[in-house]
Amino acid sequence: MACHLHSNTSQIFSYLSEIYFSLSMAKGSSLCTTNDSFSGEEGAIPLLDYSKLVSSDPILRSLAIQDLGQACVDYGFFIVRNHAIPGTVINGIIDKLFEFFDLPEDYKHKYDTKDPTDLIRWGKGNINHVSREFVKMAVHPTFHCPSNPHGFSEILQEYTQKVRELGIQLLGGISMALGLEKSYIEKKMNLESGYDFFTANDYPSRQHSENRIGQFAHIDPGLIILIIQNVSGGLQVKHNGKWLNVNLQPDWIFVNVADHLEILTNGKYKSAVHRVVVNNEVRRATLPLFLGPSLDTVVKPAPEFTDDSNPPAYVGITYKHYLEYNNFHVIDGKSCLNQIRI
Repeated sequence: MACHLHSNTSQIFSYLSEIYFSLSMAKGSSLCTTNDSFSGEEGAIPLLDYSKLVSSDPILRSLAIQDLGQACVDYGFFIVRNHAIPGTVINGIIDKLFEFFDLPEDYKHKYDTKDPTDLIRWGKGNINHVSREFVKMAVHPTFHCPSNPHGFSEILQEYTQKVRELGIQLLGGISMALGLEKSYIEKKMNLESGYDFFTANDYPSRQHSENRIGQFAHIDPGLIILIIQNVSGGLQVKHNGKWLNVNLQPDWIFVNVADHLEILTNGKYKSAVHRVVVNNEVRRATLPLFLGPSLDTVVKPAPEFTDDSNPPAYVGITYKHYLEYNNFHVIDGKSCLNQIRI
C-alpha cells in the first residue's frame, strides 16, 4: 500500500512511528536478537584499500571502485584500510573521550536534556543490565562539543573533519560504482551543508554479567556510518542470516551503508543491520560518525534507479523530518525506514 505524507496526517504517522519503534524492541521482532548466540562467526568482511581508491593510477582506482560497489551490493558494509587519518588523531580522540566519560556526573548532567535546540546530548542507558554511556554531538555544518576536558574540542574537530573527508571520497567512489559521475551523491545530497552527527559510546567491562547485549540489532539513518573503536571485537553485522564479528585492527575503519543510501538507490544498496555485544573483560569505546544529507534535502529514490519495472519503493521526505519522525531529536539517530516503505 502506498504511503502518502500530508500535514493533516503527521500526528497519526508520529503515533504509528512510536508503536513501530516500541514493537521493534520487543521480543519476537525481526531486529531483536536476545535469544540467539552472541559468539558470532568469523566470516570474511570486504576490505577496501583506500590508497588505491585515491590513487593516480587509473587501473588501481578502477579496481578499487569495482570492489567498493561489489561490497555495497553483496554486503552493505566493508572495512577501510590504508587511509590517511593519523594514528595520533585516532588515539587522541579516544583518550579525550575516556577523559570525558570519567568526568564527575555533575558536570555531564548539564548535557542530559531533551531541549530540541540542544546539539550536545549525554546519557546513560541500561539494556539487559549492561551499562552504556554516550555523548552525541552535531559536528557539521556547525560544530558542537563539550567544553571539558581541555583539548577535547580541538581533537574532535580535527578527527571529524578528516573522517568526513574520507567519507565523501568513499561516496564519490560509490557514485562511480553506480555508473554515475563522482560528485553525483555529493551534489544530490547537498553534502557541502550535509548534517553529520558524532556519537561516542562507552561500554564498561562487565566481569560478572551474563547479559552481553550493548545495543540491540538496528539500522541507522544517514548515507554511510564510519566507525572506529579502541579494541577489536564487539561490533557484529548481519549477513545472509548470520552474525559476523567485526574484528578491526587499530587503524581500520568499519563502514556500513545506512538508510538514506538505500532510499536513494531504491533498495539497490541495503542499510546494514548491526548490533553491539559487550566484552566482559575490556572497556570498549566506539566512535561512529553519521554522514548525512543536509537537513532540508528531500531524499527519495533517484530517477536513475527507478523505471516501470522498479517503481519508487520509499516515500520522499526531508532528512530532518526523517530524523524527527519517532519524536527523537536530530542527534538521536533512530531509523524509521520501515515506516516510509511504499
